[in-house]
Amino acid sequence: GRRTQLLKGLPATSTVEENSAAGVSVYSFNVTVSPLASGVAVLPTIVNSNPLTEAFDIESKGGLEFRVITTGNPVLDYETMPKSFDLQIFVEDTTGRTDLDTLTIQVIDKNEHPVFRGNVAIQTVTIYVLEGTSPGRIYQVDAADPENARLRYSLFPATVPFSIRETGAIFSTKEFDYEKDPHCYFLNITVTDPDGLNSTKTVNINIININDERPYFTTKQRIYRIPEEQSPGTIVANITAKDPDDEDSPSRLFYSIQSSDTRLSINPATGVLQVSGRIDRDALPLRLHPNISVLVRVQDGPGSGHAAHMEITVTIGDVNDNPPECHPSEFRKEVNENTTPGTFLVDLKNYCKDIDADPSNNQFSFTGLSGFGSNNFALESTVSGRLVMTGTIDLENSANPGVEVYTLTVRVQDAAHPNYSSKYPFYISFDNIIYIYIRIKPVNEFAPVFHNLSYVFSVPEITKVGSSIGRVHAVDEDWPPSLITYSIVAGAGNRDYTNIFWISPTKGDVRILARLDYETTQKHIFTVQASDQEKSTTASVTVNVLEVNDEEPVCSPSFFSLQIPVDLAVGTNINGFRIECQDRDSDPRSFRYFINEGNENSHFVFSPSAGSNTSRLMLASRFDYEGGLDTNWIFSLRVHITDDNLLSAREKMTHLIKTGTVTLSIRVIPNPTTATTTTPGFTVVTKRENIFSPSAWYVPFAITAGSALLLGLLGYLGLLLLARLRTHSTALINAPEKKKPKKEVVMTMTKINTVFDGEARDPVTGRVYEFSTRSGARRWKKSNEPLQPMLATQVMPSAKENSGQGVDRAEAPSKKEPSEKKKELTAATKPAAKPLQ
Repeated sequence: GRRTQLLKGLPATSTVEENSAAGVSVYSFNVTVSPLASGVAVLPTIVNSNPLTEAFDIESKGGLEFRVITTGNPVLDYETMPKSFDLQIFVEDTTGRTDLDTLTIQVIDKNEHPVFRGNVAIQTVTIYVLEGTSPGRIYQVDAADPENARLRYSLFPATVPFSIRETGAIFSTKEFDYEKDPHCYFLNITVTDPDGLNSTKTVNINIININDERPYFTTKQRIYRIPEEQSPGTIVANITAKDPDDEDSPSRLFYSIQSSDTRLSINPATGVLQVSGRIDRDALPLRLHPNISVLVRVQDGPGSGHAAHMEITVTIGDVNDNPPECHPSEFRKEVNENTTPGTFLVDLKNYCKDIDADPSNNQFSFTGLSGFGSNNFALESTVSGRLVMTGTIDLENSANPGVEVYTLTVRVQDAAHPNYSSKYPFYISFDNIIYIYIRIKPVNEFAPVFHNLSYVFSVPEITKVGSSIGRVHAVDEDWPPSLITYSIVAGAGNRDYTNIFWISPTKGDVRILARLDYETTQKHIFTVQASDQEKSTTASVTVNVLEVNDEEPVCSPSFFSLQIPVDLAVGTNINGFRIECQDRDSDPRSFRYFINEGNENSHFVFSPSAGSNTSRLMLASRFDYEGGLDTNWIFSLRVHITDDNLLSAREKMTHLIKTGTVTLSIRVIPNPTTATTTTPGFTVVTKRENIFSPSAWYVPFAITAGSALLLGLLGYLGLLLLARLRTHSTALINAPEKKKPKKEVVMTMTKINTVFDGEARDPVTGRVYEFSTRSGARRWKKSNEPLQPMLATQVMPSAKENSGQGVDRAEAPSKKEPSEKKKELTAATKPAAKPLQ
C-alpha cells in the first residue's frame, strides 16, 4: 500500500534504566488513521530490532494510544547487554495504508548491590573445623560489583574468633577445644560497594570433635564366679566404661575380648559379658585350672582409636552333672559248663568312672543284679563291682533250662545328688545300666556215635560218576550238638584210582568218583570216620557192585577189505571170511548179526545170523550189472552185532542192549570182457616268451636269488631223504615170467620198523597176509598164527579170477607197457581203505 504518516511521535529516542521490571513504560505514541479508514487493521508491532531482542513489547493504552514497555525477558543489564536498541514499529489501517518508523531506546546505567558468587550466593554455607586445628584460613568468600567497583568485606559479630580479609578469605584466630569451646559459630558476612550498597550472607562454622581422649573402665570388679554347664547367653558380668570425648552424651564405645577363648563373649555395644560356648569343669584344662581369664578391650572407634584394657577372671564351679559311665557298657564272658562256684568273672569297677572334677560328685555304686538265671551269679559288694559264680551249670542236665547265654544287668548309680537339668534334661535318676552276657561254653564230653556199625549199599555198575549211593549218619550227645565232620579214612581206592568214593563232610552223603566195573571188582569195602574235631568214631561201608550189560561186543577183524569176481556163485563164503566176537558180560549165544547199511540189493548175508560168537560172510544173490540192477562196484558194509539174541521181545524193551560194529569194504572185479571206456586224450601247448624290460632290472636278480634258495632247499631235502633211505630196506617180490601170457600178481612189501596191525586174504592164492596201516608194508602170515582182528587190505588182480571159492593160483604175468606196470604197482602198494574212526 501507500506509505502515510500514521505513527505520531515517531521516529523518536527514549531511555530506560537497567534492571527494569517487566511492564515499565519506555515510550508512548499515537496512531492517526485516514478519514476513509474505519480503524487499525494491523496494530503497531515491533517487526525488527537492532540488535535483536525480545526485551520490549507494545501495549494499547486505549483508543489509538500505545506505549512501548519492558518484557523482563531478558532483564536489561547495562554491564552485559547492548546499551542502545533500535526498534522498527509497523502499523496498517483498514484502507491499507501503512507506516514504519524507528524508536531508539538507550539503556541507562544504575548503581547495583554487590553480588555473592559461588555456594554462598545460593545457600547457607556450613564450614566444619576440627578441634585442635591450628589458626588459619578456613574459607574463601567470593563477591562482585556489577559496576566493577572495589568491594569491602566485614563479619559480625566482631567478638568471634574469626576474621575476614579484604580478599574475602575467612581465617580462624585460635585453636579450638571441643570439650571447652562452643561447638558452633554463626558469621554474617557483609560486602559493601563505594556508594554504600551492600549484601549480606550467613556462614555457619561447626567445630568437629576429634577422638583425642582415652576411654576408661567404670567397672571395678575383676573376678566373677559361675557354675559349669551354663546355657549360652547366661550373663557373667556387665562391663562399663566412659569416654571423655562424649561429655554427658551416651558413650559410643566398642567392647571386645582380645583372647581367643570362645567360651565367653562380650556384647560390642553394651559390654555385657556372657557365656557363648560350653564350659565343662570336668574337661581339661578346666579340670586342673578352673579359671577362665579374658582381656576386655574398650575403644572409642570401631576400627581404631584410643583404647583401654582390663583383665576379667571367671572361676568355674563344679556340679554333679555326669553320671557314672562304663566303657564298655556291655561285657561278654565265656564260662565252661560245670565251672566251680566262686569263680571270679569280671571286676566292673575297672571299667566304670565318674568324670566329675569334685570328689564329692564322682562317687558311685553297683546295685540291682538281675536277669534270667541271675541266681547263679552275685556281686561281692556294691562298691567293688566284682561278679562271681554262685551255681553250677550243666548243659546236658535235663533240669538245665537250655539257656546258652545268660543276660545280666547291673545298675551303676551316682552317690551324690544329681544336677542334670541343663546337660541331661530327661534324666529321672542318675544311673547307668551295664549288660553282661555270659556264654556257657560247652565241654566236649562225648564222642560221635554212628547209627549203624556198618553200612551196605548196592550200586549198579553203570551208575554215573558223581551220583549219590547212600548216606551215613552219626549223632553227638553233647549239648548243644557238636558239628560232625565225615571223612573216608581207609579203603576207598584201587590200583587205578586213589579215591573211588567221596563223602560229604557235613551231610555224610557217599558219592562215586570213578566208574564202577563189575567185571573187575564186585565189592568195595572202606572205612568212614565221624569227628567233632576232638573225638571221633568209625564205621565200615560195603558197596556191592551190581552187574549190568554195559559191555559192547568186540569183533575181529573190525575192518576188512575184500575183492570178489562179478560171477561169484551164490552161497559162497566170500574169501572164506568170518568174524569172531566176544563180550565180557554176555553169553556167546547172545550175539545177533545183521548188515545195517551198504547192502544194496541184499547181495550179502551173515551165516549163522544169531546164536554163535562166529559168523561167515556169504553171497546171497548174484550181481546184475548188465541188466542195470547193480551199478555200484564197491560195497561198504556196516555190520552190527548185538547181544540181545537170548532176550524176549518184552525184555528187549527194558534191558540195556549193546551193539558192536564191523566195517567191510567189498570190491567187485568185472570180467576181462567187460568193455572199458576210454577218454580221448588231448595236449595243451603253452608258449612262453621272455622279453627284457629295462624298467624291470630287479627281475633277473630276484629270479637268481630265488633259484639259489630253491636249489639249497632241494639239496637239503635230498640229504634228509638219503639218510632216511639208508635206515630202511625195500623188497620187491615179482613172480617168475613164463612164455605164455598168464595172470600177474605184483606185491610190494616195505618194512620200516613195521608194526603189522591188519590182515587180509589174497584172492588169487587164498593165503592170508599181514599189512601195516601206516606204511602199507605186507608179509605172508605164518600158518600157525591165528587170524588177527586188525585192519586189512588186499592186492587187486590184473586178470580174470576163477569163480567158486574165489581162490586162483598165480600165473605168469603177461607183457605190458611200462606205464601200465607202474600204475599196477602203485595200486598194489596202496591200502584198500582207511579204517573207520
